[in-house]
Amino acid sequence: MESRNQIKDHWHEQRLFTRRIIACAIIAVILTGTVISRLVILQLINADYYAAQSQGNRIRIQPLPPTRGLIYDRNNKILAENTPSYQLEITPEQVPDLEDTLTRLKDADLIKAENMAQVRSLIANKRRFDSIPILQRMSDEDVAHFAVLRPYFPGVEIRARLTRYYPYGNVAAHALGYVSGINSADQESLNPAAYAGTSYIGKVSLERSYEAELLGEVGHQDTLVNVHGRMMQILNTELSVPGQDLILSLDVEAQLAAEDALQGRRGAVVAIDPNNGEILVFASAPSFNPNNFISGLSREDFHALQTNVNQPLFNRALRGKYPPGSTIKPMLALTALEENIIIADKAKICRGYFTLPGRTHRYRDWKPAGHGKTNLHDAIAQSCDTYFYELANDTGIDIISSGLQSFGLGSKTGIDISPEGNGLVPSREWKRKNFSSHEDQIWFPGETIITGIGQGYMLTTPLQLAHATAAIAARGTRYRPSLVKGIRDSVSGGIAIRQTKELPPVKAKPEYWDEIISAMEGVMNDPKGTAHFAAQGAPWRIAGKSGTAQVFSVGQDDSYDAEELAERMRDHALFIAFAPVEEPRIAVAVIVENGGSGSGVAAPIARKVLDVYLTEPELGASL
Repeated sequence: MESRNQIKDHWHEQRLFTRRIIACAIIAVILTGTVISRLVILQLINADYYAAQSQGNRIRIQPLPPTRGLIYDRNNKILAENTPSYQLEITPEQVPDLEDTLTRLKDADLIKAENMAQVRSLIANKRRFDSIPILQRMSDEDVAHFAVLRPYFPGVEIRARLTRYYPYGNVAAHALGYVSGINSADQESLNPAAYAGTSYIGKVSLERSYEAELLGEVGHQDTLVNVHGRMMQILNTELSVPGQDLILSLDVEAQLAAEDALQGRRGAVVAIDPNNGEILVFASAPSFNPNNFISGLSREDFHALQTNVNQPLFNRALRGKYPPGSTIKPMLALTALEENIIIADKAKICRGYFTLPGRTHRYRDWKPAGHGKTNLHDAIAQSCDTYFYELANDTGIDIISSGLQSFGLGSKTGIDISPEGNGLVPSREWKRKNFSSHEDQIWFPGETIITGIGQGYMLTTPLQLAHATAAIAARGTRYRPSLVKGIRDSVSGGIAIRQTKELPPVKAKPEYWDEIISAMEGVMNDPKGTAHFAAQGAPWRIAGKSGTAQVFSVGQDDSYDAEELAERMRDHALFIAFAPVEEPRIAVAVIVENGGSGSGVAAPIARKVLDVYLTEPELGASL
């Protein structure tokens, strides 16, 4: 029995072997078919796609960022240029461990800890093969420090680039603006292709408003690289097109005079050519150095600027709003003359105060004893408040509002930078809309009285005040203010002159303009003129008007004593002027916050600007 059980079943073994052979054959056929089908897909169906992918592994398209356009003043003095500097750049796809590399760069003091989030955001918004700057304007110490560490940082290189530089530092900073690194907010609105390889974008003022002209067009370079990403050969180059140059109407020498005179103060100076609206001076104090923004301010430094009580980043010339004080008296007088409300030669008695009929409240003159018999010329020259209290009462707020608005007060001028402040010329309708929740929203006669001397609700920007002064100098003709005089093409060198835009004029009879301008000359030349000291020795005829604007109201029985007040509670000092009277070339407005006397503080600043500009040759006239 045992021998029979041990006999093998050959047929069973043969069938089992055959089944295994068949199964293996089927598997082999399936695998072979899979390989063949994959080869067909790779070699035939998707051949073009994978060929392009393979080519991309050895050919890199590197963007060539354009050179940013330059900015000049009217006499061809450069205000913004590009200078060579070294910057640290990272190419993410060549970095084995990006986060570890960034951490080690931070530990090596090449990236500030507070900037890490910004660097990560910048890298996330760029392509992995882009070279991304993470440290601009490297110092010689930074360059030497990284040179030692270079072998430990694959994908990180030092490259020579052109970066923005403002040779005059903080001069005209609020007009020029500045450029800084592209952030996530910028990424949402810009075209990535136009900014390939570019790290900077204009942030404010001219750099922002003329970003499209200054940027230029990006080029590219096709390079052959090895497996490590190192360039082996340049295959093709399409050069970038530099940005266009801006030629401004600013006169840098007059600008320097204005900013020097404003040193240590808060305020603004704006000067305009009344013949075309070109802005000659655009100063806001205190200022800031735009060069500091290029390499990136630390969080602490930027916070210090933002929280500085003197607000150096605030553009007072464009957005500051101040009561104009007595500087509006010539405009108000012209309106009253045109409406036949007053007669220029008719004298009125100034007793040092004015009262409304049937009221006891006294609206006081700056001169307690009064000015005595006063006609229109003397009222402007000596800045008689009482005369203008009565004039305002006779004129009424409706005519006053319409007349002042015709000079451009209370509304944006349309200057070619933004954002511009509105200012305010009050009216019945304005009060009705803005005080609708109050029971006493009607317009009161007393509000008309104080509007007559530029107080109350009325507010103006320095730019608006200079624009209105230019309208007086041009006897009613108005132009939209502009900072850019021409744009130079970077390729052809041709200059496209920006056309001036004429605005609706201030209409008045020629003899009324003569009266107002003569009275403004009296401010500077009459023995009792409020600013006659500021005009002494001037080789040209100057017309001007001083102003003082209260920061707070003084009680009926109280007196104003600047010495007893905190500095920021003192009156604002204002002054407007133009010259030469017979052929005006410049109109200027000065506002000094808490400066006190318009004639004593603001007028000398205006005189310095006039002296510098009018003694210079008109080099910019050829543009």
